[in-house]
Amino acid sequence: MKAIARRALQHLHGWTALVPVALIVCACTVGPDFHAPPPPTTQRYSHEETPSATVGASGAVGASQTFAPAAHAPRQWWKQFESDDLDRLVELAFRQSPTLDSARAKLVEARENYAAEAGATEWPKIDANLSATREKIDIAAFGITSFPPPSPFTLYNASVSVSYMLDLFGANRRALEALRAQVDYEAYELEAARLTLAGNIVAAAIRRASLQRQIELTEALAADEAQQLSVIESRYAAGGVPIVDVHSQRTLLAQTRATLPPLTTQLAQVDHQLAILLGVPPSDADGAAVTLDSLHLPETVPITLPSTLARERPDIRAALALLHEASANVGVATANLYPKFSISAGAGSERTRIADELDSLNIWNLGLNVTQPIFHGGELRARKRSSEAAYEAALGDYRQTVLLALGQVADALQAVQDDARTLHAREAAAREAEAANAITREQYAAGGVSRSALLDAQRQALQTALDRARAEGDRLADTAALFQALGGGWTTEP
Repeated sequence: MKAIARRALQHLHGWTALVPVALIVCACTVGPDFHAPPPPTTQRYSHEETPSATVGASGAVGASQTFAPAAHAPRQWWKQFESDDLDRLVELAFRQSPTLDSARAKLVEARENYAAEAGATEWPKIDANLSATREKIDIAAFGITSFPPPSPFTLYNASVSVSYMLDLFGANRRALEALRAQVDYEAYELEAARLTLAGNIVAAAIRRASLQRQIELTEALAADEAQQLSVIESRYAAGGVPIVDVHSQRTLLAQTRATLPPLTTQLAQVDHQLAILLGVPPSDADGAAVTLDSLHLPETVPITLPSTLARERPDIRAALALLHEASANVGVATANLYPKFSISAGAGSERTRIADELDSLNIWNLGLNVTQPIFHGGELRARKRSSEAAYEAALGDYRQTVLLALGQVADALQAVQDDARTLHAREAAAREAEAANAITREQYAAGGVSRSALLDAQRQALQTALDRARAEGDRLADTAALFQALGGGWTTEP
């Protein structure tokens, strides 16, 4: 069979010499050439000018944050929080997340689809065939009766065929262009999935740390109120206070204790969310190592221009790839209005004895086929108009994606500024409450106030500390949201 194929290819050598010429001729590509829309020209994200820095407060999360212009969003932005435990969670999620496994598989699928289509359209198809047929001819059916009918015989056929579709108007090249854009889309979708996963991990870890601190402070507040209830009950037993004071304190304690179950429920839900993000069952959740005290507030936040955001954020680049694909599909639909040319050739040997197959080639063919659409009931032009409408829709989706990204950055910038002001106010309230608590302690030691007044001052200090813990968690979470909105870590993995 190899000898037959070699001889057939030698006979077809003159024909295959036409292929480079055909490729040179196939230089015309109809349809629009894709050009990315211009990036946003605005120099800022919100109507008001972003200040260079936020207000500050005391504590590890109270530092003033500076907004610094940057050429690119930071890669691995979660490392800005300087927590080894947080880094471990993110890296573990990158290795185990089913969402990323799915995105990687889709990227491989898109690449292989492109490779298959490129192989099918850019190169001639060469096929070898070997067959054997047992035949019997009845010559009497042709009116030949003077000769005895021949015996049954076996017909052996060995051949090689070559075919190639000439891409004179670029339909195949536009189809490959669309598939390349689909590969780009899946690559950016993978990077967007990584960015979203990292953002969700960081947000969940920060929320868990905040909830854990709130539970600790709430338990301390309930213990303080229980101690105060014990004092009031003792004074009531001695006839020092009316029964209404006892009922009021019991009500206050019950209300404080009622806030604990919702907090523990939220903590469990965050643990389960973390486990799912990490690609493990909820029973294997492990985020307890990340605490508010272990997290460092990034004091310098790099801010890129809106034009840079449009070029780097993966979801915007994915929308741009879909726009590119839609543009290429317009070219495919346009090329389908023009003639299609294909050339084919074949050579082989057909014998009644298999041993004679290698002697020489006794059959060959060479053909040119031209197909010109004449009447398709308006189908082809309707499909062209449909592809043009799909391009306009993709353009609208791209513009909307850019606007949503700009809005997310603007919201996150405003939230970070407001969080700093809120924390500043909460810190002032906590400072005043602690000062009042210290004065009340001194007065109680001098006999100037009752034990109840002292415990009330302590409860007020714990409540303001609880409010501050919530504000610290919000500030860390919104800073992470800003990094995510800027598209940090935009460079795709190998």
